[in-house]
Amino acid sequence: MNNEVKSPRRLFRGAGALLGAGLAAVAVGSAGAQTKIAPQAAEATTTKVSAEPGVLRVCASSANAPFSTSDEQGFEDKIVKAVAKAMSRKTAFVFTNRPAIYLVRDLLNEKACDVVAGLDAGDERVLTTQPYYRSGYAFISRRDKKLDIKSWSDPRIPQLNNIAVEFGSPGETMLKSLGKFEGELNYLYSLVGYKSRRNQYVQVAPDKLVQEVVDGNADLAVAFQPEVARYVKSSSTPLTVTIIPNDSVGSGGKSVPEHFDTAMGVRIGDDRLREELNVAIAKAQPEIKKILAEEAVITLKAGS
Repeated sequence: MNNEVKSPRRLFRGAGALLGAGLAAVAVGSAGAQTKIAPQAAEATTTKVSAEPGVLRVCASSANAPFSTSDEQGFEDKIVKAVAKAMSRKTAFVFTNRPAIYLVRDLLNEKACDVVAGLDAGDERVLTTQPYYRSGYAFISRRDKKLDIKSWSDPRIPQLNNIAVEFGSPGETMLKSLGKFEGELNYLYSLVGYKSRRNQYVQVAPDKLVQEVVDGNADLAVAFQPEVARYVKSSSTPLTVTIIPNDSVGSGGKSVPEHFDTAMGVRIGDDRLREELNVAIAKAQPEIKKILAEEAVITLKAGS
């Protein structure tokens, strides 16, 4: 029997996180989630780029920092440019102002663009490439507090004052298993202005998670490390970041994954483009590693 909890990583960034009542997950992949998504209330705007030979059209969200930004300075923007260069192609970003959770359904599947970067390897909505990096969730705390928490089994965690986590993340799953999530709900909703998660996508911004720790409002934050790396790096307050071991155990003895492979995704059936991307990803590895290092992303060995 498989006792692994399919706790999706980052649908809010491109492939996995539970969306609350009204946005019901219908299937979960090996690391991500395939989800039925309710319409977003805000009016959507999307740039249009025609398909042309020698151009790689990239699906991207301008509301997805630090992965993607409207000025193409997100670190996934830089990675996909490096891969396109290895393919001898130009990049053309097709930006939407909607959260990245909508990229596959509203852009890729509608053929407005051809590739989505930063997905979980094995995301069942798409064909994914070979992974180009692996990282994990991390604990973030102020260095001067000297908490030195290394795993969810630390007996001090239930006594901490506020733990900032992302909705639908492994952090939420583990807080629930420790019986601490309900007590944190009011605090967590304060981080999103008490917006309801019913029939709309709501998520705690990564820079907000870090700032809560810096300001002393939370003793601990839990986030996917690449998502908060630049904010930790730029903080004037020294912070401690510890990758959580990939051995977390939730309710009923079920394992909760903390480490994930990141890949690119193309439309199902577009095997040729996927193979071209695989070749280019291998060729661009030195540049990809440089970009990740500059972003202060902590990478992990395959299979860790």
